[in-house]
Amino acid sequence: MTTVITGGAGFLGSHLCDRFIRDGHDVICVDNLITGSEDNIRHLLGRREFTFLEQDVSEHIEIDRNIDNVLHFASPASPIDYLVLPIQTMKVGSLGTHNALGLAKAKGARFLLASTSEVYGAPEIHPQPESYWGSVNPIGVRGVYDEAKRFSEAMTMAYHRAHGLETRIIRIFNTYGSRMRPNDGRALPAFISQALANEPITIFGDGSQTRSFCYVDDLVEGIVRLLASDEVYPVNIGNPEEISILNVAKEIIQLTGSSSELTLHPLPQDDPKVRQPDITRAKTILGWAPTVARDEGLKKAIEYFREVLNIQTNALREEIAYLQSA
Repeated sequence: MTTVITGGAGFLGSHLCDRFIRDGHDVICVDNLITGSEDNIRHLLGRREFTFLEQDVSEHIEIDRNIDNVLHFASPASPIDYLVLPIQTMKVGSLGTHNALGLAKAKGARFLLASTSEVYGAPEIHPQPESYWGSVNPIGVRGVYDEAKRFSEAMTMAYHRAHGLETRIIRIFNTYGSRMRPNDGRALPAFISQALANEPITIFGDGSQTRSFCYVDDLVEGIVRLLASDEVYPVNIGNPEEISILNVAKEIIQLTGSSSELTLHPLPQDDPKVRQPDITRAKTILGWAPTVARDEGLKKAIEYFREVLNIQTNALREEIAYLQSA
């Protein structure tokens, strides 16, 4: 089978490239590297089963091959990214989704959309089931991401109903693991990077807001199962083990042996107070539930960030030494 993954050089997309190649697929990764990185797929370059197309999917996508699956994962996905790139975020969620759906339709391929728990906005129902329509501020600073994903879901269902396209929609809750950028603005990369450097850990608000963190390997398994299923309507994939931001920061300090202290800062606009998936449908339809405990996943993520930060530190030292000797 041949599977196209838009955003395939990003955090989640690159893990999907690995998984589908491991499962025997030929993979075509489409990414403009605006937030993704070639480092994430460098180990795949040159392999017969892997093709990399550096392209913005907001522009027309032309691939002269038979295609079985299209997974649309292209999008800035962290607050720093979509606040700096608001128009690109809206375009990849609208034009990019339209183009990816058009490619799937032209090739007779199955389509899977990466949506997000952010479609629930600041939820008034807790935990969040797929039947909840959400509470989103469309003109707030986060609206560019939230509404882009809500539009992409609507467009996906329109293609399913109007064209009979086989479509799947996954609503992804906070996911973490290797290949996240240390400075991407999300809580866990920031906390781990700050803890490893023994720097103050930045807590927004009083830290009482909650998140439910899912390790990337669990998420990938859920995506594979959803793609293979017959389920058309959205399915939450995430770990329902809810924890406050304050407590996860404390866990990271303990796991890293850090001397970091916690510092409180104003809560960003429209930052959700709670986030927890109801995964009843995932359990029932896909037979899926997370298997990686948070402490186990955090230990793996910490080792990854330790390695990345060591590489960056050594590179900086070499640059300084070169400049001093010049």
